[in-house]
Amino acid sequence: MGLFDKFTKKNEVKKGTDKNEEINAPGWYAIDELCDKVYPNQKNPKHYGTLISFEFGGKDPLQGISVYDGGDYWHFITYGLSELYEKESEIKEISGYGMEFTFKLKKDNYENEENEIKCICGILQSIARITFTKGELFNVYEYLYTGQTVGIDCNRKSNITGFITVPDDKFHEIDTPNGKVCFVEFVGATDNELKAIQNKEISIKELYDKIGSDVTNYNRKSVI
Repeated sequence: MGLFDKFTKKNEVKKGTDKNEEINAPGWYAIDELCDKVYPNQKNPKHYGTLISFEFGGKDPLQGISVYDGGDYWHFITYGLSELYEKESEIKEISGYGMEFTFKLKKDNYENEENEIKCICGILQSIARITFTKGELFNVYEYLYTGQTVGIDCNRKSNITGFITVPDDKFHEIDTPNGKVCFVEFVGATDNELKAIQNKEISIKELYDKIGSDVTNYNRKSVI
């Protein structure tokens, strides 16, 4: 994931020049507020932030990624595609790129669960980098296929090689002081499934229905 570390969310937004100065971060707090509604008993989730920000030459554009315990899965939520601090863009109705990413990873008997979580954080940073460098926006019911045939997991053994996008059933669109933010959830797909979409043999919604879950399971077989 590049230069990053594990933080508490509370500490990460306190980056003012004065030790006691807390930066005004209305966009960040708006996402926090939604997280608190979805996961009211998890005030201090796993949180991974970048040590060197993108604007100062770091390779990771997202300010941070929170990871909540969803029971049988880990629920990832990004911070940084929307405007977290002061309003800078000219479009008042939309905050930054108007989106943040989410992802649900099924818990399993991983050799090293922490490494798998960090691996997903790195992938989400890589996808966000596409937006930051090329201006490409991601909407729901799209697919992300690079032709990769190895798994996205740490050991690169999974059948899951790319993604489709769907609405997150827990994180709805919100209005923040900096504009609207929607949450685009990435769901893992196999090489066969992605090729079927590319060849117009199946629609993304049809594939999503066949998969039957928005939780990415590294061990599932292709539904195509």
